[in-house]
Amino acid sequence: MFATLPLLPADPILGLSAAYQQDTNPAKVDLGVGVYKDDAGLTPIMAAVRQAERLLMEQETTKAYTHPAGVPGANEAVTRLVFGQQNPVVEEGRVRTIQTPGGCGALRVAAELLQRARPGATIWVSTPTWANHIPLLSSAGLKLREYPYYNYATHSIDFEAMLACLREIPAEDLVLLHACCHNPSGADLSREQWGQIADLALERGFVPFIDMAYQGFGEGLEEDSYGPRLLAASLPEVIIATSFSKNFGLYRERAGALSQVFADRTQADAGMSQLLSVTRSLYSMPPAHGSSIIDVILHSDELTALWRNELTQMRERITNLRTQLVTNLNQQQNLRDFSFIARERGMFSFLGLDKEQVQLLRREFSIYMTDNSRISVSGLTEARMEYVARAIASVL
Repeated sequence: MFATLPLLPADPILGLSAAYQQDTNPAKVDLGVGVYKDDAGLTPIMAAVRQAERLLMEQETTKAYTHPAGVPGANEAVTRLVFGQQNPVVEEGRVRTIQTPGGCGALRVAAELLQRARPGATIWVSTPTWANHIPLLSSAGLKLREYPYYNYATHSIDFEAMLACLREIPAEDLVLLHACCHNPSGADLSREQWGQIADLALERGFVPFIDMAYQGFGEGLEEDSYGPRLLAASLPEVIIATSFSKNFGLYRERAGALSQVFADRTQADAGMSQLLSVTRSLYSMPPAHGSSIIDVILHSDELTALWRNELTQMRERITNLRTQLVTNLNQQQNLRDFSFIARERGMFSFLGLDKEQVQLLRREFSIYMTDNSRISVSGLTEARMEYVARAIASVL
């Protein structure tokens, strides 16, 4: 049965993590894995999450299956978090939200629904995009094409090239957009650019498919949802996949949600029935623990305030690390301008190094990053900042 299956190469990110773990150099630095870390190099459990778990354990009376759409209170709270308190599309009954196993689950469930609605539909992804977008979407049968996004030479969005491509996209194709903290570039759309995309989507008839994996990590919870909220208020159909791995620190709990805006309430009811049919065929019932934690936090004023404060501290730490890295690089060299790092948002940035330079950093300094020089900024620490900057300067 399985004799014909070939051995596949290791996942590049997971392989990088394994190499880091095996490295015995005490000065080693992991800038590869896109997981939030504190200054001690740990991925902490947020205090709000700990308190919510304690309350949940005290109050939980059953381990029976949850509702097929997930924890109702969490879905209601997530809808408010994504769309705001009084978004017209929510008041009109055009939004349906379901819980999914992480943001990956949300992307895949949406892809399966799209395949039912329009078999072989084309979805356009940015160049570059998160690597796992490709298998998650294409494995459902969708066709993938690319639109220009990041200019590696200028370390900025090539917005004119992006718009030129979007102007040619046929009606009912889908365009995958990163709500904030673009993975892997860190270069985000401005509010004016979001407005132009909304106008173009309305004119051309393409459907925005938004991945919001880092809400709260860019400018703030409200600011980071500006693009999705604008498109939802402007267009008949929008798809939004949300992850809570980062902003709640619930990585291993696989907590995510899929929110879809439909043209009217009737289509929303039909779409919801299809969504539940899709999830039934994939995993039947969603996991409950992560979403139950979100339910508790977002329905407690005290825990919500604590969570928001912790999230602000995490965001500000990453912003400060970006500034410190630029300062240290400027002190160590004058060959390159790295100021773009401080302008970008979220976990990631491209340093602009070639593969040989990246491998030299790994071999000589035990500094780990992907071969395209994408770094996870939260892997930096104040104690290792000068060491990293000096190493980068040495390979330029």
